Amino acid sequence: MVKFINYAHRGAPAYYPENTMLSFKAGVEMGANGIETDVQVSKDGVLVLFHDDTLDRVTGASGAIKDYTYNELSKIRVKHNGLEDKIPTFEEFLNYFKDFDLTFAIELKVGGVETAVADMIFKVGVQDKVIITSFNFDYISNIKKYAPSLRVGYLTYGMDNSVNENLKNIGGYEICPNAKQISNKDVDKWHELGFNVRAWNIENEAVMINAVNIGVDGMTVNFPDKLTSYMKLKG
Repeated sequence: MVKFINYAHRGAPAYYPENTMLSFKAGVEMGANGIETDVQVSKDGVLVLFHDDTLDRVTGASGAIKDYTYNELSKIRVKHNGLEDKIPTFEEFLNYFKDFDLTFAIELKVGGVETAVADMIFKVGVQDKVIITSFNFDYISNIKKYAPSLRVGYLTYGMDNSVNENLKNIGGYEICPNAKQISNKDVDKWHELGFNVRAWNIENEAVMINAVNIGVDGMTVNFPDKLTSYMKLKG
């Protein structure tokens, strides 16, 4: 039986500045047994955790992540609900949470970082806790070529047979569909093919509850406390 994973999606961004240590810690305190985050790279090659290509939406600063050195990025603050925290490095994140009983969903937002991400995972020793994901199939394919033992998942909008075949061909572990587009039949089919199923785009509690009830193995959620409460009620 696969353990259901409540992934704190960028931490707990319904309440805290997303993709910050403050947000990740809060998500775990809310009962999440997984953390989802996004890897980008600074101008000087430091792996950092940030979702958007540009800083504007969550920091008030402007410009692309890749155009700033890490020293420059470290002075910028991510803000939400009157709270703020710095942009963490991937290494800082892994070292802090490596001894927690957590599963990490690491989404690659840019290309060219696959080997560096894999090397960091092995350096910290969390390879058995990590699933590397992306909407870009080439990124996860590159990971499997470089480090075949690492688990990968494909974030997808569409669900056709070519997606299943391509993921199977590279030894993919997980398929990650839009929660609003799937049924229990879809989930059953993926399980029959041997895939773990993690849903995304959990916009509200109704979508969350439906995803649980159609049998997904986990989901990324902005309000991990609500998923924790529902799973306790469900027993």
